[in-house]
Amino acid sequence: MNLHVINDIDAPELDVFTKLSEPQLYRYYEPELGIFLAESASVILRALEDGYEPLSVLVETGKIEGEAEPVFDAIERYWGPEKRESIPVYTADSEIVARLTGYTLVRGLWMTLRRRPIVSVEKFCHDKRRIAVLYDVVNPANAGAIIRSAAALGMDGVLLSDASVDPLARRSSRVSMGTVFQIPWTIATKEESEGTTLVSTLQSYGYKTVAMALTEDSTAVDNEEIRAHEKLAIFLGSEGPGLPKDIIAACDYRVMIPMHYGVDSLNVAAASAVGFWEMCKGRG
Repeated sequence: MNLHVINDIDAPELDVFTKLSEPQLYRYYEPELGIFLAESASVILRALEDGYEPLSVLVETGKIEGEAEPVFDAIERYWGPEKRESIPVYTADSEIVARLTGYTLVRGLWMTLRRRPIVSVEKFCHDKRRIAVLYDVVNPANAGAIIRSAAALGMDGVLLSDASVDPLARRSSRVSMGTVFQIPWTIATKEESEGTTLVSTLQSYGYKTVAMALTEDSTAVDNEEIRAHEKLAIFLGSEGPGLPKDIIAACDYRVMIPMHYGVDSLNVAAASAVGFWEMCKGRG
């Protein structure tokens, strides 16, 4: 094991864990790909299983022979014994690591991994019947929770607008419980995300577009006519503002979740789970 005990918390090789923002990490090392941070053994294991290349590890000393051991085993299984022996492993006790990162590591383990190229919207859509569209969803916890629900409830993939949060952001992947590495996803370009372009693009690919929004012509989310369509793209907006009016108007359908006790809405992540459950009923 290429073990490095942390003596200098300002060492430049630790910048990826301590000083660089996630947008900076996105373009760090390799301008065409970049890297990202994953935290906790369960999330990291799913990233490794999905083929992401590990680059470095930060681990509390007390976790090396416990929490981190399955991760090192997975590195060897997917990338070979040479990778396990060569990957830099930075370690210190929990107090030093907390000073280094500003807070206690989740389960005492972080890893940097190399990103992979983003596939085009057209390629992403060609074999998918049910997709979730996150339109300008900027909260990483909401994005992670929506991705987790999409994976659990049978959606075929998740498409994000250019302004949405990065699905590989540390908090997004953690809240998703690593399902961001299990369900296909891609990000539309800035041009593809402008105005109602994303709606019309998906319609041209044969999707009926569904806006989850409370409007005068909204139908209940369990509408059987909608569910019967071969291909559906379900649009969800950011917490608070929701979907833009032009997106809502451009979609083929608008759906709502019937409420009780005077409640007017659900958190977007909770609403997404209800929507995915209803839209995926009866799929063969």
